Amino acid sequence: MSPSRVLVLNSGSSSVKYQLLDMREGAGTRLAVGLVERIGEQTSRSRHTVLATGATREHSGPVADDEAALKAVAGELAKDGLGLDSPELAAIGHRVVHGGMFFTEPTVIDDEVLTEIERLIPVAPLHNPANLTGIRTAMALRPDLPQVAVFDTAFHTAMPEHAARYAIDTKIADRHRIRRYGFHGTSHAFVSRATAKLLGKDPAHTNVIVLHLGNGASASAVRGGRCVDTSMGLTPLEGLVMGTRSGDLDPAVIFHLARVGGMAMDEIDTLLNKGSGLFGLCGDNDMREIDRRIAEGDKAARLAFDIYIHRLKKYIGAYYAVLGRVDAVAFTAGVGENAVSVREAAVAGLDGLGLAVDGALNAVRDDGPRLISPAHARVAVAVVPTDEELEIATQTYALVGKERR
Repeated sequence: MSPSRVLVLNSGSSSVKYQLLDMREGAGTRLAVGLVERIGEQTSRSRHTVLATGATREHSGPVADDEAALKAVAGELAKDGLGLDSPELAAIGHRVVHGGMFFTEPTVIDDEVLTEIERLIPVAPLHNPANLTGIRTAMALRPDLPQVAVFDTAFHTAMPEHAARYAIDTKIADRHRIRRYGFHGTSHAFVSRATAKLLGKDPAHTNVIVLHLGNGASASAVRGGRCVDTSMGLTPLEGLVMGTRSGDLDPAVIFHLARVGGMAMDEIDTLLNKGSGLFGLCGDNDMREIDRRIAEGDKAARLAFDIYIHRLKKYIGAYYAVLGRVDAVAFTAGVGENAVSVREAAVAGLDGLGLAVDGALNAVRDDGPRLISPAHARVAVAVVPTDEELEIATQTYALVGKERR
């Protein structure tokens, strides 16, 4: 029997998340999940869980770098007989944030692929270097095993040029690879298909607005399984109001802060990416805390929430216009799946577009995909939990199987 396990690695600047899945018959059964965080600090910690038994091991203590973190992951898996040396391991799938226009689908990693991911570092300086480190370490641990890169940007490469281009000089844009790439692509791909399934429809004939709302947030317009527009752009800064990112703003704000405010470019970069969004507006980027403060009459929290919802509604309306016909609006990710108040407020007043939320259905807590719109609603409103790891494993396993054939 052919090997059927896929190890999914998400290597960040200070953490490594991982899942081991068995893809036999496409089921995507989780065998183990884990996290190593605070890499490079004395207070590093890790958590490893075996799904069959529910047993969890936790460790604390310094983990020097990503290489040490991945070796620790390999060691934890080996303790359960699930090690990287297992003959049942078919491939390792890596989340890579930025693939530019060069990578439009999952790709088996070789030297050329590594070089291209490295060339994209200037447009993903926080993510691609960490992704590369994880890939190179995994390749050193298992040089004989197929390693597959699955790109956050790949799903959005289907966007037409009129949606992907910025209205700046084309020669300058092409020279510096300036265009809208979009991110969270694995989530948007998974959720758009899962929403069609929930409706009992063929994804190829279903139009969905996907709202991936976490600390990072993005929207996409998906027509017949293909992305035709998305809110994030050259970087993940554009679009919706996020936990600590500003989202859309007048580009002249940057010039004003530099010329009048005397701020350096690095300071402005930090402000817009780490000191803005909900955090910049009210000092909190946790929607649960914001809801609590609103209930106590906190005006700053209320204003932050209203700004967040206003931007969200603008994108729902815009993508409705882009698609022309909408079958469903799907909420996903941490805020989208759990914040009852956000879902209710985002759809409120959009009855003319056929959108409504049933209060009782919206209040239900459930881990599965579900409809929260009334039975008579012209457009379905859904909560669809995302599963980026399963999407990466599915794409990786399908590619490795194709390569074998």
